Amino acid sequence: MTQVIPGESEGIESALRRFKREVSKAGIFPDMKKHRHFETPLEKRKRKAIAKRKQRRRRA
Repeated sequence: MTQVIPGESEGIESALRRFKREVSKAGIFPDMKKHRHFETPLEKRKRKAIAKRKQRRRRA
């Protein structure tokens, strides 16, 4: 769990900026997007197959 405690004279904007930086370092956003909706096994296979095809295209 990412946590940021603002300092005495620190503004809310800078604390929010630090929080966003910590969240991006921890890799929470991609994980959150992945778990936003339930994915059936069929959808998961399709997503992985598409990713494989894209990866093969980049190599060629």
